[in-house]
Amino acid sequence: MTVQTDLVIVGGGPAGLSAAIYAARFRLDTVVVAQEPGGTLAKTHLVENWPGEKSISGADLMSKILEHAESSGAKIEYDLVKSAEKKGAVFSCELDSGEKIESKAIILATGSKPRKLGAPGEDEFFGKGVSYCAVCDGMFFKDKTVAVLGGSDSAAKAAIYLADIAKEVYVIYRREKIRAEPINLERLESKKNVTIITKTNVTGIMGENLVKSLKLDNKYKGSDSLSVDGVFVEIGHEPQSELARELGAKLSENGEVITGPHGKTNIDGLFCAGDLCAGSFKQAITAAAAGANAADSVYSFLSGNEVKTSL
Repeated sequence: MTVQTDLVIVGGGPAGLSAAIYAARFRLDTVVVAQEPGGTLAKTHLVENWPGEKSISGADLMSKILEHAESSGAKIEYDLVKSAEKKGAVFSCELDSGEKIESKAIILATGSKPRKLGAPGEDEFFGKGVSYCAVCDGMFFKDKTVAVLGGSDSAAKAAIYLADIAKEVYVIYRREKIRAEPINLERLESKKNVTIITKTNVTGIMGENLVKSLKLDNKYKGSDSLSVDGVFVEIGHEPQSELARELGAKLSENGEVITGPHGKTNIDGLFCAGDLCAGSFKQAITAAAAGANAADSVYSFLSGNEVKTSL
């Protein structure tokens, strides 16, 4: 079965759903394809920097945005885009279900995925003590000892969340100082069951059926082994740019899509928004704004009023 539409939006996070809201308001026939609408933000414990919401869980915020997108008229397909191509002026997306969608334009808002540590034992113990989502898996470690690897704001927030569940939390970071936002660093340092270990790398994850310990490259309390029940890897994300590459979009050295004003790529009719795109400040609100801008660009493109730029 082949469906024809004006616009396909791939991705259901803040960028994709915000784009859907605006595209629907522009009266574009819009289909959003996402396996799990909500994106990474839906797995965030608390969001405290979204205007109008002093504090809200990521899942609740994304539920509101999804409801808004659907009420605006966007259609949501709970599926995966396996491949995409452009033939002439038409884009064709093949879904995992076997369905095909043809469109006049595409917005890619596929976001990013957690970066792996690359240490021995990481893959072996995934789901058996190794996790990339504290909110998803934290409750499995109630009253146990866990480690959070990384020194970013995300790592700090994961450790803060886990400190209220686990008996003991270690934050292990390779550099000298944690790079969290000041407010989150203060919260982290106030937790009495959190220990921060800096200038240290985890070089191995050991266990039997489950994680039992971490191997360190710098001794802690005289030992290069640290006993833990679980380890949460929070060392950044990598762009999910496979479809963008497949469609011929220009990518940066680290795989992010290079865009011009309002999400325009080097391919006519292909626009990108959110964490997938090159840029240093990646927040839910900037992703949402990028999605809105990309939808406006699509409207101009389909109306023949697009401002031409070169990439």
